[in-house]
Amino acid sequence: MNDMTSRAAVRLSARSSLLALAVAAGLGAPALAQTAPATAPATPTPAPAQTTTPQAPAANADPRVEIAAPQTITINRIIVQGAQRIDQTTVLSYLPIRPGDAVDASVLDVAVRTLSRTGLFADVQLGIQNGDLIVQIVENPIINQVVFEGNKALSKDKLTKEVTLSPRGIYTRAKVQEDVGAIVELYRLQGRISATVTPKLVQLEQNRVDVIFEINEGPQTGISAINVLGNQAFSDRDVRGVMVTEKSTWWKFFSNNDNYDPNRLEYDQEQLRKFYTNRGYYDFRVVSSVAELQPDDQAFQLSLTLNEGDKYNFGEVKVVTQNDRLNADFLQRLIPIRSGDLYESDKIEQAVDALTFAAGSAGYAFVEINPTYKANPDTDTVDVTFNVSEGQRVYIDRINVVGNTRTIDPVIRRELLLTEGDAFNRALMERSRNNLRALGFFKDVTVEETRGSAPDRSVINVNVQEQPTGELSVGAGFSSVDSFTVNLGISERNFRGRGQNVVARLEWGSLRQQVDFRFTEPKFLGRDLRAGFDLFHSRYDLSQYSSYDYRSTGAGLRLSYPLNGNMLLSTRYFLKSDEIIVPTGFCSTAGQGSSALCDQIGSFINSSAGYTLQMNYTNDPVRPTRGWAGSLRQDLAGLGGDVNYVKTEADASWYYGFTPAWVVSVQGSTGYISGWNGDPIRINDRFFKGGNSFRGFETAGMGPRDLTTNDSLGGNFYAIGTVELTVPNYLPEEYGIRTSLFADVGTLGLLDDRYTITSAGTPDANIVDDLGLRASAGISIHWRSPMG
Repeated sequence: MNDMTSRAAVRLSARSSLLALAVAAGLGAPALAQTAPATAPATPTPAPAQTTTPQAPAANADPRVEIAAPQTITINRIIVQGAQRIDQTTVLSYLPIRPGDAVDASVLDVAVRTLSRTGLFADVQLGIQNGDLIVQIVENPIINQVVFEGNKALSKDKLTKEVTLSPRGIYTRAKVQEDVGAIVELYRLQGRISATVTPKLVQLEQNRVDVIFEINEGPQTGISAINVLGNQAFSDRDVRGVMVTEKSTWWKFFSNNDNYDPNRLEYDQEQLRKFYTNRGYYDFRVVSSVAELQPDDQAFQLSLTLNEGDKYNFGEVKVVTQNDRLNADFLQRLIPIRSGDLYESDKIEQAVDALTFAAGSAGYAFVEINPTYKANPDTDTVDVTFNVSEGQRVYIDRINVVGNTRTIDPVIRRELLLTEGDAFNRALMERSRNNLRALGFFKDVTVEETRGSAPDRSVINVNVQEQPTGELSVGAGFSSVDSFTVNLGISERNFRGRGQNVVARLEWGSLRQQVDFRFTEPKFLGRDLRAGFDLFHSRYDLSQYSSYDYRSTGAGLRLSYPLNGNMLLSTRYFLKSDEIIVPTGFCSTAGQGSSALCDQIGSFINSSAGYTLQMNYTNDPVRPTRGWAGSLRQDLAGLGGDVNYVKTEADASWYYGFTPAWVVSVQGSTGYISGWNGDPIRINDRFFKGGNSFRGFETAGMGPRDLTTNDSLGGNFYAIGTVELTVPNYLPEEYGIRTSLFADVGTLGLLDDRYTITSAGTPDANIVDDLGLRASAGISIHWRSPMG
């Protein structure tokens, strides 16, 4: 073997001539495959702390290598040089070459790239000498500390949460640039679009560095005006009410929506598109969106130009399926659209969901629903065809749950509508994601699909970001019912990471004092059953409305389960001790108390069971603007104890929104309680209405009354109807204030005859129980305050 073949040289293509000459001369030093620079950097020596800008990482240089001769070399040994902090075995574990391997230029090229991609090394060079592979590395420095300078609007803690670099971590230029972008984005969301961040390094001994982010925050840019052009069907206020971006005003100190944010403006355009297309404007579009910075650089003026187009109705709506086993006529009946209906884009999405789940229920989980549209400007109609085709079947190989540092895996997996081995269904996976978001345990939930072990297999990665779920609340307030109140509460929505809900609460007011403890297991026995128990003690001072105090101590069990996506059935059992107390002498021979109240004095054991059936077909469970909801509630007392009655209540409500701010609602409720086994209905079990339950009347201001003492006696029957119109108040949504015009009408009465008829069989003139209609109307202001 000659000298040239025994000392094969590996070299960068940029240095091919020089290294070929060195090899031909029989030089013993190894020629190197390297990332950068062309001359191998010396190992850094400790130097006085100084500030430098980050250098470009070696991985960015061209690592192409060549072998002069022969074309392949068999590696005898692998020698690692330059390792200080990182163990040599770690370096070798990343290296895709082993002793005995035959290597050529392409193999060495891959090896250089592989080591560089680890982010552990500032420089990587490979050389071959006498059949040995020489791996020369320069380690990336360790971060001593991360420092922020110039930050005033954002705290260090908030910035620290956004960056990936941290003390004792490994420094790389890529991470620095990533963190610079994250900080700039954070400032941009605060309305400081001119903020700049300059990263700098302070080199320390032992290959350590301080990373300094020098921040120039710049001024905060607000919104001086939002101009809307081209709108005819809806006013400027209506259009601006749909947008999240708001005009800057002095009182919006709790909101960041009045700061300029290009991403938020893009979101607003999408919201406007949804708003218009849900109201018949099929071809609506935003022609232009211009943000003009004012001369003082303090605010932007936004101008939106809209093309509303004409108002359309649905024309021909049909389903076309390529699968003979899926009946098109059956699928057609599932679509919530009829020809002649006003065009609404939301109904298209509802139809796609309905068809997807219908096909999935029939065993075809891989269907694709593609709606196509044909606009008919002459008739102002849109024909919609839902094309149903069977897609490629893909099965779930594995489901990985990542990021749950506190919540246990089963709590997350039980919310997923798919399991490993199931056929993948995108609609079901999206609903699974919504289920996880609805738990309130996680700040963010993302679902990623990656290729599995085979082309027809996929891996699902469920990424969650935990957030605090415990709350400690201390509050004080004033209400029209309780006057001054003080409350203290502690709650945990995710107790021990098992998804259990625990609440302990103490409330003290002039009318009501209450302490209770509640525990809820949302998935009892691993099924879709919500079970729990309650412990409580309460005292009601009703002397200002009726001459008695009421105390109750007891416990209860609860169990509820959904019948479908819109109906919930809840069952319960309560055992409690009720006590009614009246003033001394009130019920004596000389007292003025009526039998309707005095017959109730004492303690009673109430053992009752009941159920509630709830139905909700609204578009939003909190602030509905479309749809209807209702409930039926019944309780049977007399399963032991001293009290026997059947109580039934029902309510229903209907909502229709002309715009998000203008919503009309019609509500009705009724209830009836009847004693059995000869028992009368006690005053604490009767219905009382007024105050919040019937506006315009004081608490317990409706229904039967004792004229002698002016005591409210409650009633065995009530019926109330309400018409309400929610109107815009032009206050920010986050203030939680809602304004409405209302009209209430109702009646309350039907006391037991023993209280309204004298022993002589004539009506008691001191008891008023006429079931007369009562009505009220006015303006109502609802405020969901931070204290509740």
